Amino acid sequence: MDTRCAVPHIWKSAGLLVPGFLLFSVLPASAKRLEKHFKVDARPVVTIHNPNGAVTVKAWTKSEVLVIADLASDRVDVDAQQNGNRVDVTTRQLTDSMAPDDFRADYQINVPQDAELQIHNDTGAVNVASVAGDTINVETIAGDVVVQDVASYLTVATVGGAFECLRCAGRIDASSISGSFRLLETRSKHVHAQTSTGNILFSGEFLPNGSYRLRNYSGVIELRFLPGDSFDLTATSLKGKVNNEAKLAQTNQGFRTPKYGEAFSGTVNQAGHAAVELTSFDGTINIVKRD
Repeated sequence: MDTRCAVPHIWKSAGLLVPGFLLFSVLPASAKRLEKHFKVDARPVVTIHNPNGAVTVKAWTKSEVLVIADLASDRVDVDAQQNGNRVDVTTRQLTDSMAPDDFRADYQINVPQDAELQIHNDTGAVNVASVAGDTINVETIAGDVVVQDVASYLTVATVGGAFECLRCAGRIDASSISGSFRLLETRSKHVHAQTSTGNILFSGEFLPNGSYRLRNYSGVIELRFLPGDSFDLTATSLKGKVNNEAKLAQTNQGFRTPKYGEAFSGTVNQAGHAAVELTSFDGTINIVKRD
């Protein structure tokens, strides 16, 4: 069976290849729009707390944070304040009793390129583009997260939201309960991604002394590599399958083949260049050549 042919169907079933996933969300008509401007110095910190709604953050060249909020009703408001070089944006309800849809706020926020971000968005998509501050932290419950063209230390935690990282160059630590991950065209020396029941796809560069660790309990882990890539590989599925297209030159010392399941260990091209560890309990691991 050609496992590569089966993978697109798997990713579609996980909702990762939905057309337009990389595009910023189209915001619905709002009852009220607010716009606020904050002058900042170098390396500002921007925090966003939003229970419901989309959050889109883009970098620009101005020394200013621009916050545009589209509010679903007059029962919700935005508390945006500046304290020194920190801007805090919080959605708050104005009445004790209100429908969840009335508590929606969609944000479009522009920040300096060197801004640090802390985003907490319970329900709603989060999109971040071209920000290169020291750290970016995103936490969601059900919201999907799309990050592209960033060079920050990126941490992402979701409960059920998917995560896609396109052309990320900083350290990446991602975790989820049931969300799936797509890590594409990355140039990171540190990629650690763990989910329980989601899929993980990695297709990027293997940098010298890099560490790439992908883990799940069930689902598909797919690693795509070029023939000239170099890395030390260990891949283990205790109750699932490991499909390997990489030519392993030698077996890694100290590696123990599990009594059950399937596992591969060895070096692809140059030893010690990068370390790749793929682990699943009863999922499928695919190590395939990419075009």
